Amino acid sequence: MSHFHAVVWIDHNEAKVFHFNAEATDKLVLHAHHPKHADKHHTDENFFHAVAKAFSDAGEVLITGPAHTKTALVKHIARHDAPLLAKIAGVESADHPSDGQIISHARHYFEKHDHKTAQKV
Repeated sequence: MSHFHAVVWIDHNEAKVFHFNAEATDKLVLHAHHPKHADKHHTDENFFHAVAKAFSDAGEVLITGPAHTKTALVKHIARHDAPLLAKIAGVESADHPSDGQIISHARHYFEKHDHKTAQKV
């Protein structure tokens, strides 16, 4: 199922990518592959590439998560897949919310955001 909006919650270990509309949600979970010696500040370029690919068919995406991984993802996209930057509606901090809280926040975010943004056909 294809939805116009997506939200990504990402930390250094995993990313949850939700495509959604007012009634339905599709979820994909991706995991980083850290070498045993790496710490939480290690960036996994393959992980970031997979996350970007997972939301590339969305019209707009909200990226959330704790610490710096969400901004590292945006920097990766800027370097490796710049056209996706136009789909990023916002980047926000979010500690470790439940899946329901992530979706609820994203729906509320896009309700407010979409009233200010011309709709794409």
